[in-house]
Amino acid sequence: TPAGDLRWRAPRAADAWHETREMLDFGDPCPQRAPGGLSGNEDCLFINVWSPQSDKDEAWALPVMFWIHGGGNSVGEAGTSIYDGARLSAEHGIVVVSINYRLGPLGWFRHPALTNETSTQADQSGNYGTLDIIFALRWVQNNVAAFGGDPDNVTIFGESAGGFNVLTMMASSLAKGLFHKAISQSGGLVMTTTETAENYIDDAQPGHRFSSREIVNQLLINESLAETRDEAKQVQDDMESFELSAALHQLTPEELLSLYSDGFAGMLGSPDIFADGYVLPKNMTTNEIFSGNTYNPVPVILGTNRDECKLFTAFTSDAIDKTFGLPSGFNDLQGYDRDSRYCTDAWKIRAVDDLANAMSRAGNGDVFAYRFDVDDWRNLGFIELEDLLGAAHGLELPFVFGNFPKPFRVIFPGSMQQEFVDVSNQMGSYWAEFAHSGDPGNGRSGSQTRWTRWDNSETAVPRLMVFDTGSDQGIRMVNDRLSTVDLKERLLADSSFEDQADHCTAYRNLFSDEAFIEAEYSNLGRDGCIEVLVE
Repeated sequence: TPAGDLRWRAPRAADAWHETREMLDFGDPCPQRAPGGLSGNEDCLFINVWSPQSDKDEAWALPVMFWIHGGGNSVGEAGTSIYDGARLSAEHGIVVVSINYRLGPLGWFRHPALTNETSTQADQSGNYGTLDIIFALRWVQNNVAAFGGDPDNVTIFGESAGGFNVLTMMASSLAKGLFHKAISQSGGLVMTTTETAENYIDDAQPGHRFSSREIVNQLLINESLAETRDEAKQVQDDMESFELSAALHQLTPEELLSLYSDGFAGMLGSPDIFADGYVLPKNMTTNEIFSGNTYNPVPVILGTNRDECKLFTAFTSDAIDKTFGLPSGFNDLQGYDRDSRYCTDAWKIRAVDDLANAMSRAGNGDVFAYRFDVDDWRNLGFIELEDLLGAAHGLELPFVFGNFPKPFRVIFPGSMQQEFVDVSNQMGSYWAEFAHSGDPGNGRSGSQTRWTRWDNSETAVPRLMVFDTGSDQGIRMVNDRLSTVDLKERLLADSSFEDQADHCTAYRNLFSDEAFIEAEYSNLGRDGCIEVLVE
């Protein structure tokens, strides 16, 4: 149990037991925001296993698929009906494993006061959620054979933050040899510097607004030990490390999470995935990590959904009318589609194209890519879900696992049921064949459309598998590829922005890193962005 003195420490093995222990229900989720308060328990590091093996005395060696759930690394759990691995396991001869890992500031948190003479390098990293995943992979190596699994054939897969975490396993030297294939669904990898994780926002190297020092400032104000941030900063600097550590350890999970403001669906937006130099590489860009020989170069599938960002813009865009906080109509469908497209294409570049190009150039000849296009949802009358959601973030999940529980059945029209089942069967078959052989090929059946490897040449060759319903364009290979240069050219030439400030905001959101060019920004659109920036 990572609580008490073990909070903000690397995971340890559970105490052994000798008698039979029934484990028929999912364990508690890790502490997280939920409607009405907090859900979960710090005693949350559980592993779930589905195996088709019927005779425990028979020696099997089945492929293992190891699932890492999503949720912004601050919400979510393995124990949900959509992630039930029974169908994948039974239909394709696979041992499916899913795990919980620590979330939010219990999973990723760095403050100097938490380090003492007993701290290991892992303890000091702050990457406790990442270490939980690595520890669970070690557990699989040591124990999965008892469930009929082959520890030498482990495929890690995950979606959203789980996809990010898949890529951390590929980037971490500590995970070397613990897995043999990887699938990142709607992932990418953005690492946080240790300075961003720890520093004050007004330091020479500014910290995040939710950095550990800023969170402690808020704690001191809440405890009436300071009235202003400046006062809290002085109090914090004057405190002894042991005193501050004790105060942080005494917080209940609910008290700790209350120091963070609300985000989308309970996600906190707190710093995570730290480039600490021990668990994950320090002072390296994502492109540098996957372009060299420092990562774990296993066969990999990288993919996104065609309209990733619509899940979020549906609730945040000014182009959407809302009733009781829920989308109820469009006031600017063209603007909604445009903004969602820019955001989604940037996601695909980061999560698929750039990574696939880097890995291929570095010599990984087993890179595969996909896009999920299914968008045949219900028309609710007051709003068309095909327009609102399209192929939004997370909608591929029921198709991969073959489970269609609520709330998915609410948006899936009954008339499309068979077509959805067909797409699901094929996706599960490709995923399973990849787990068996390292090449999704023609699926487990051997009769599906051939899924070929990523080609990073300039020629127009099939390089991306598209999953779509038969009544649309079906499952097919296409040559689509995107780059930051493509995206920037499109935005610079875009004359559809009625509000100059929106055009400038789009540039800043899309090109906030080394792609930001001040001259382009100052001359963007009709009026440029310097005046907008000053305002």
